Amino acid sequence: MSAPTPEPTDPTAVPATPAAPEPADGARASLEALRSEIAKAVVGQDPAVTGLVVALLCRGHVLLEGVPGVAKTLLVRALAASLRLDTKRVQFTPDLMPSDVTGSLVYDARTAEFSFQPGPVFTNLLLADEINRTPPKTQASLLEAMEERQITVDGTPRPLPDPFLVAATQNPVEYEGTYPLPEAQLDRFLLKLTVPLPSRQDEIDVLTRHADGFNPRDLKAAGIRPVAGPADLEAARSAVAKTVVSPEIAGYVVDICRATRESPSLALGVSPRGATALLSTARAWAWLTGRDYVTPDDVKALALPTLRHRIHLRPEAEMEGVTPDSVITSVLAHVPVPR
Repeated sequence: MSAPTPEPTDPTAVPATPAAPEPADGARASLEALRSEIAKAVVGQDPAVTGLVVALLCRGHVLLEGVPGVAKTLLVRALAASLRLDTKRVQFTPDLMPSDVTGSLVYDARTAEFSFQPGPVFTNLLLADEINRTPPKTQASLLEAMEERQITVDGTPRPLPDPFLVAATQNPVEYEGTYPLPEAQLDRFLLKLTVPLPSRQDEIDVLTRHADGFNPRDLKAAGIRPVAGPADLEAARSAVAKTVVSPEIAGYVVDICRATRESPSLALGVSPRGATALLSTARAWAWLTGRDYVTPDDVKALALPTLRHRIHLRPEAEMEGVTPDSVITSVLAHVPVPR
């Protein structure tokens, strides 16, 4: 197609004012800057950083799984500092009570009245450390907060701040004295991210930083500064909601989820809630990579972290060494990709 013929220039015309950049473009740039900012404190965990940002864009929650000492807590703290968000940490233990998380009514002898004392759940980023070490009753205290964005004490609902994200950690190798999360609660997490051991070079970089005086408890000294904020998140969420999903992509997501329900290795496949979660995370990833439409590659990129905790292996398959990731990878290889 040939270029249009330019109009004659009018010397008396007032120059047109350049179009202001879209708020979503600035939000995308700010969120992209998170990676380099968090890297000042956390080495080699870019996929986990991206997963946390995707969860924030989708108003979801994240389950972080990794052995002790791979910077799961530091990752969440660095994210909060880079986003100008409040964060709190709860160490889950067998004797932790639900009120220790949500808050409770406290009697004030001076006024002879009960007043509500907020718990640590009233924050933007809640780090639920070793969530599988606390009994189901306390685990369940988070369900209303995660799903309804509120907690109810003495019959009174109390809204939580926005944004609100629960980043729960669990240890994959130590099962003694733990209470595994039931499938219904696992399904409430948007993503399950694995935080692996660092590569040799990354581990050398970690030791070098500590030798140079890095203190993981002092993020300001590490040079971490806010590069985005709640306004950027809100603009980004609005843009993600406008990302186009074609009928072919919606059908592709459904076909993937239905294929897990027919897998001989699984006792439980992905539910319709899992299908909507995969669509949401794929849209967020598409927008983060600079597109306003979703492709099959976006769906494939987010399939493992979005679906791995929503399926349940048959005991015989588990004994044969089958893993949730291998099942999902096989499904992605066999489900036809739309053209």
